[in-house]
Amino acid sequence: MKIAVIGLGYVGLPLARLFATKYPVIGFDINKKRVDELMSGHDHTLEVSDEDLKAVLSKAPLRGFGGLYCTDIIEDIKDCNVYVVTVPTPADKHNRPDLTPLKKASETIGKVISKGDIVIYESTVYPGATEEDCIPVVEAVSGLKFNRDFFAGYSPERINPGDKEHTIEKIKKVTSGSTPEIGRQIDELYRSVIIAGTHLAPAIKVAEAAKIIENCQRDINIAFVNELKKMFDRMDIDTHAVLEAAGTKWNFLRFRPGLVGGHCIGVDPYYLAQKAQDSGYFPEIILAGRRLNDSMGEYVGSQVVKKMILKGIPVKNSDILVMGITFKENCPDVRNTKVVEVIRSLKEYDTKIAIYDPWANPKEVQQEYGLDIVTQLPEEKFDAVVVAVVHKEFEGIDYALLLKENSVLYTLK
Repeated sequence: MKIAVIGLGYVGLPLARLFATKYPVIGFDINKKRVDELMSGHDHTLEVSDEDLKAVLSKAPLRGFGGLYCTDIIEDIKDCNVYVVTVPTPADKHNRPDLTPLKKASETIGKVISKGDIVIYESTVYPGATEEDCIPVVEAVSGLKFNRDFFAGYSPERINPGDKEHTIEKIKKVTSGSTPEIGRQIDELYRSVIIAGTHLAPAIKVAEAAKIIENCQRDINIAFVNELKKMFDRMDIDTHAVLEAAGTKWNFLRFRPGLVGGHCIGVDPYYLAQKAQDSGYFPEIILAGRRLNDSMGEYVGSQVVKKMILKGIPVKNSDILVMGITFKENCPDVRNTKVVEVIRSLKEYDTKIAIYDPWANPKEVQQEYGLDIVTQLPEEKFDAVVVAVVHKEFEGIDYALLLKENSVLYTLK
């Protein structure tokens, strides 16, 4: 068995590294700079340590036991017999699913796949996408017939970026296959490296649906506490104190208000909603939760301005420091971060914004959002400081040193 992992980002690299402990693996990515970085033994996403990466790296494609070789050359993966797709599935500016990366990856596989091979999709999609949108691309490019010449499966990724406790091998894996026999083969493959075990779903659509509702459920629960936050702010009640009191009951779900961004929770509900609408059903709760969570960045910005006005601080030309721009704490991932919405809201009042984040890549932030950040704590004082992300570096800071005599300190968590 020789495995190709297509896409070496936050999901693909940890999976490729794990498979490489037992199987010969070729990691394929169209980004040559990313490939060169990984072959040098470093992962800038910090999902895989340099030590773990170097332990499995190989200088050439392997045919024997174990090892990882990364490449951007398509010919290097043509001898593989299992292809695992781990590319992103974003939404466009109108919140419509964008399957372009997934279809491009399917085209790549179609150029190299052979009879008897298996292609497994891990990217989060709406139910039906694997068999209705991806497999036809592989068939068209390869000329092979699905479930006769090649087979497919779906095993949704459950990576939690920045989480060093719930790593890939410690998270139970849902698996599925296009036939019962292929399902068992795929399940055995993952079970050989996932110590937490596997769950074989009866159909690919079931596995696809299971993954997407995981994130939809979390999105709705966070939307609920975000709505509580807006309500209790008007009633002058401490929301966190309320949640702490309610949390003393054994079955209370311990969600907290905040910004909901990232590559999954802020996107996946739109995928399910789109498929539901195509099927003739208009989802109400899912989209209501998404709208509320999407509004939180602007709400936070308006709350900061409101508190500045109440303290008699001139808002126009005021100096505001935003601490943290990644979508979550202790993680360099800035994809779909909602901190940007807070910044945009504050800029509408002609404020002067400084952004400090020791985890984010300044070039990536500039390229993605057109914003400049610093990675060292500024020495000047500010009219307001907004702690948007609770990086470990922010603990123990004497915020009085950052604030002017009359100022506002606003923390989201």
